[in-house]
Amino acid sequence: MSSDVVPLGQTEPAEAADKRIVTEGTEAVIEQLGDSALSEIYAMRDDFARFMMPYKFAIDEVMTKISILREEFAQLHAENPIEHVNSRLKTTESVLEKVARKGVAPSYQAIRSAITDIAGIRVVCSFVSDVYRVFDALTAQDDVRVIEVKDYIANPKPNGYKSLHAIIEIPVFLSDGPVPVVVEVQLRTVAMDFWASLEHKIYYKYDREVPAEMLAGLREAAEVAADLDGKMEDLHRQVRRDTRSV
Repeated sequence: MSSDVVPLGQTEPAEAADKRIVTEGTEAVIEQLGDSALSEIYAMRDDFARFMMPYKFAIDEVMTKISILREEFAQLHAENPIEHVNSRLKTTESVLEKVARKGVAPSYQAIRSAITDIAGIRVVCSFVSDVYRVFDALTAQDDVRVIEVKDYIANPKPNGYKSLHAIIEIPVFLSDGPVPVVVEVQLRTVAMDFWASLEHKIYYKYDREVPAEMLAGLREAAEVAADLDGKMEDLHRQVRRDTRSV
């Protein structure tokens, strides 16, 4: 995982976040911005921690929802489709880098609209069917609004990447009223997660200039992972059928 993102499973406490929007680590990033945009960034710095706070709370809300689903599945359905869950909150530097890269206007409203992965949740499931099962259970809740879904399981990326991505919006209730906050939720199987973790490490090591033979190896590994998911799903269905017939 790159250094500009708080590691999955470690959400950055709002009160511990650096209140300076411009730090030594972000100087190279903000040099890409024009003078007027830079002036606006400096004007925003004192309020940036407040801007990020609802995202941290939104992560807490979604993590609670998933925790409740996880316990319900375990207690009432005798099986738990969720293997593990992680969360991450983008750092100031990472948000600024994306603002500069995407040419987003340096205002909170523009950042809020254009950058949808400031808050992120990753749900790792046992089987492909469980991915959709958990997605349906989460997004069926009244206070969850689905903004966008990208199904890279049904339609994998050219490099072999598979995952179900959902951009959702939930209300976070602050002292002055509810605030709608966007959260990116990624759902995948254990095999998909293992492959994605390896791919990330390879791209990081080679600074995204990955040799062709290694890219080919990654695509082959993605096919092997998909085949494993299919075989495991078939075995799981057979076990469930045999259990019902007993």
